[in-house]
Amino acid sequence: VTEQVRLENRYLDLRRHQMQQIFRLRSKMIMKMREFLANKHEFVDIETPTLFRRTPGGAKEFVVPSQYKGRFYSLPQSPQQFKQLLMVGGFDRYFQVARCYRDEGTKPDRQPEFTQLDIEMSFVDEAGIQRLIEDLLVHSWPQGLVPPRPPFPRLTYDQAMRLYGSDKPDTRFDMKISDVTNMFRHSSTEIISERLKTTDSHAAFIRFPYKDISKSAFSKMKKQAAEILSDTSTLVLYVKGDNQSDSSLSTDLYLSPDEVGVLAVGHNLAPFTVLGKLRLLIADHLASLGIEVRKKDAFNFLWVVDFPLFLPKDDGSAGLESAHHPFTDAKPEHRHLLYTNPEQVYGQHYDLVLNGSEVGGGSIRIHNAEVQRYVLENILKEDCNELEHLLTALGTGCPPHGGIALGLDRLFSIICGTPSIRDVIAFPKSSDGKDLMCHAPTPVSKDQLHQYHIQVTPDHS
Repeated sequence: VTEQVRLENRYLDLRRHQMQQIFRLRSKMIMKMREFLANKHEFVDIETPTLFRRTPGGAKEFVVPSQYKGRFYSLPQSPQQFKQLLMVGGFDRYFQVARCYRDEGTKPDRQPEFTQLDIEMSFVDEAGIQRLIEDLLVHSWPQGLVPPRPPFPRLTYDQAMRLYGSDKPDTRFDMKISDVTNMFRHSSTEIISERLKTTDSHAAFIRFPYKDISKSAFSKMKKQAAEILSDTSTLVLYVKGDNQSDSSLSTDLYLSPDEVGVLAVGHNLAPFTVLGKLRLLIADHLASLGIEVRKKDAFNFLWVVDFPLFLPKDDGSAGLESAHHPFTDAKPEHRHLLYTNPEQVYGQHYDLVLNGSEVGGGSIRIHNAEVQRYVLENILKEDCNELEHLLTALGTGCPPHGGIALGLDRLFSIICGTPSIRDVIAFPKSSDGKDLMCHAPTPVSKDQLHQYHIQVTPDHS
């Protein structure tokens, strides 16, 4: 039965034993999470609105019409501003199983509406949030599965990118990336040495202790990685350890006859990112050949910390954008750089990674109104009028605070071993955001559009 047929007849699909097991497990885990937070740690469960206003930056939001001409609500990407306002309001420990909305279009394993466990605390630091989440996961872990063992390993963002080529590394298998820039800076291979003349260029290398990776299979994966990353400028070389091809590189890299290696040369972190994607594609390829690369039934949690606070804009235009969101505080030792070199600032942001997927993210927030205003106006070039309510609230006096949100759908999908998060959502949308069962979204009548002062322009394409 195809997934389309399953989604069209979801009420029948839910009768299957596997689906019954998934949703009963989900219910039990959420109940244990509530018990842990409310009963053991005196958190207050507070609901926040789903009709909100536009949030500057971040993901694209759904717009909701109102009967006030020319005025619209937005569905919140997360309860971020509300939970900070609750800290201002004196609720020092808040949580919510929250519905969130993002209009991100067609993405294979994303949903326009999803559920997260949202948490915020006053007078807390990064380590405090991380300990709480580790204990919560142990407390709520399903019976029959080996529970995770705190403390979870930690990597900085820079370490994760240089060792695994990803800020959400899959640590169920080793095969780390090596920086071999100095080794090849004066290489006799001209195509490599020429690309390493600039100071921002790097050479990265990864070895695979498997000779089953043919050059033709590698070429397909190399093309796939380039398409995913939109990167055609990084030089990527296949090196076989049999002294038959690229023999000088094979010798320089100390490859044995039973190994295959990949060398990437490019600017900044690009060669590491390319190898990080190839690392995953090659692991999948080896698995398709029956070679077990990833540890079976493993749940490898990892904290990734010390992210840059700002990054160059994705669209290539001048200026900076928030790496996480505009409310994240700088590391204390970097705060002075906000006013001189913001691109060098690292933030108090932390991600929780499980088996190569991000299942949670949070930060310590800016609690000073003037610092928040400076970041919005001077660094991010945002219109502060859209956040004046938050800035006014912070100005009344706000405790230092921080929090995290766990993506429950992705967490349960990994725990249950499903191929998609759609399998752990009772009534999900398709990969292009449509409800195949009740055929939403649907057109509405002209009378309804008139009531909301909306006119739909005809499609002449």
